[in-house]
Amino acid sequence: MMRFPNFIAASEELGARFLGVPVRLSASLRYLFSCSFSFLLVALVLSPATPSQVPSGRDVVKPEIYASLEPVGRGSSFQIAVVMKIRPGFHVNAREKSEDYLIATDLKAAPPAGFNSGEVSYPKGKLEKFAFSKIPLNVYQDTVILRLPVTALASAPLGEQRIPLKLRYQACSNELCLPPVTLPLDATLNVAASASAAKPAHSEIFGKQ
Repeated sequence: MMRFPNFIAASEELGARFLGVPVRLSASLRYLFSCSFSFLLVALVLSPATPSQVPSGRDVVKPEIYASLEPVGRGSSFQIAVVMKIRPGFHVNAREKSEDYLIATDLKAAPPAGFNSGEVSYPKGKLEKFAFSKIPLNVYQDTVILRLPVTALASAPLGEQRIPLKLRYQACSNELCLPPVTLPLDATLNVAASASAAKPAHSEIFGKQ
């Protein structure tokens, strides 16, 4: 059992001398002084635990990035997959959002010289009911895969290359929504001189299309 200090005794000791002038506190003031200190101590004990119960949106989703070819050959077409692993008890809004005020999941690419990219393929969401919404919402939960088609041109530089990506989403629990976040990501590729050198990779992801 947690024991608190005797704040009544402490209040008497503090009240015995204030700014060098001897004073005495009445019983009612001593009681009020003790309760105030007790409340302050309880608040200090409990307050550190509160922020840890609400994670950052960055901590809710763990993205992993894969390419369907390794290496990628000049002149070959391939896919980049962004695998979103969503924390249990949370969800993110799907690409097709249910309400105008919601932030849809969005993936953007900025391919460097030597690469072209197409439109992102988003999975279908699932309608779920939550306490903060009167209507079911279209959301992603658990693990979802976003797919970006890319072509390595004949002019693509050889060796290790990076394609910058930006993943934007809004994570929510059953009770509340966190502020939207944008994560900067990189897809790392190894480019070979010939398309014939390209080899399929990560069939566990790209074989599920």
